[in-house]
Amino acid sequence: MKKTGLIFFPAFDWAISETHPEREERLLYTRDQIFEEGILDNPKILEYKPRLATNNDINRVHFCVPDVDSQTTSAHFISAGSSLKLGDALVNGEIKNGFALVRPPGHHAMRIVHGNRGFCNINNEAILVEYLRAKYGFKKIAIVDTDVHHGDGTQDIFYHDPDVLFISVHQDGRTLYPGSGFVDEAGGPGAHLKTINIPLPPGTTDEGFLSVCRQIIKPALAVFQPELIINSAGQDNHFTDPLANMKVTAQGYAKLTEELKPDLAVLEGGYAIETALPYVNLSILLALAGEDYSKVVEPQYKPHELKQSPETTRYITQIINYWQEKLAQDAPDKESLFGPNRIYTRRRNIYYDTDQISEEQQEFVEYCPDCPGLYRVISGAKKAYGRDYRIWGISIPLYACPHCRHRAYELWGEELQKKSIGNGAYDFYCLQDK
Repeated sequence: MKKTGLIFFPAFDWAISETHPEREERLLYTRDQIFEEGILDNPKILEYKPRLATNNDINRVHFCVPDVDSQTTSAHFISAGSSLKLGDALVNGEIKNGFALVRPPGHHAMRIVHGNRGFCNINNEAILVEYLRAKYGFKKIAIVDTDVHHGDGTQDIFYHDPDVLFISVHQDGRTLYPGSGFVDEAGGPGAHLKTINIPLPPGTTDEGFLSVCRQIIKPALAVFQPELIINSAGQDNHFTDPLANMKVTAQGYAKLTEELKPDLAVLEGGYAIETALPYVNLSILLALAGEDYSKVVEPQYKPHELKQSPETTRYITQIINYWQEKLAQDAPDKESLFGPNRIYTRRRNIYYDTDQISEEQQEFVEYCPDCPGLYRVISGAKKAYGRDYRIWGISIPLYACPHCRHRAYELWGEELQKKSIGNGAYDFYCLQDK
């Protein structure tokens, strides 16, 4: 029998604060719902116990400042490790798909981590992707983020990776944190159109949610042909969620899951603890297992209040038309996208809302005809409390060519030499070899 794997880790000993939306009680009602419905007695669902991720798993993805242990707790290691456990089970043929019902979430955690932003310290899905590629040799993986907030951290980590397709469907960043995720954020010059953002207007219902799945997400996946599909399964598009303004139901989430057919789903946001999470999580789990989810209906469900306005429908149609035209165009030449200097640079200011940290960052990506190219970053953080840090980092892509790998170690040696003679300008130097 093809089974669906489930790991449940509510992290009842971890919270940002007692009254914070991301707190211990967030999955308590979901746990009770699953137990009361006898879901774990279903032979199609196989429960696994969590395990810990390792420092290497995290360092493969992040530059944690000053180190991994200072930016994480045991709960973060278990939350990330749970998705890896299901990844192992999937590859070993024990399950056909899996759902990691875990917290803390992670999709706002970027490549560099100076602290917590958007309730996230480390990125569970990114750690899962790099683990699967490094351990099992997968190359092309797609991440579909269905959280109401733009998955800016996941986008940042894979923005220059042509072998990871990142699709985020979310409430328009002009109306919601983190204020990003617009259609022109479409990947770096070496990974053009490997980032697809679908910003939806407030008031989007199941109708609009499923329309973009059928007319943008599924066609993009068909072209990319990933070996695996991972769903960042945030449930804050729900019509009762206190942090957003969407009108999606448990049935809408289940139908999307059924059509998307993710290999692995990892819980992200969703803060309607009683009125949404138990029903959405249950319906997604049933959809993954191929079971009937039609009876999963929220007590607050009132169809007449969940109608999509004509204006909202027209706007969504414009988004669909934009991406259909964009994806039908021939891809521009990679060399021309890098420009005559053969190096891509970007300056950014990033704010950590939870920890009140202001980061100034400059990144450099070198053109290479044979691989994604070297990634370098310089970052400085100003903290409201505590010491400020400056970091110099270089990342060698997983499928780096010999030239780029050799150049990375040369640059690394040059920076360490500067430091050894007292000319180093940074507090920390990081070499990341994926």
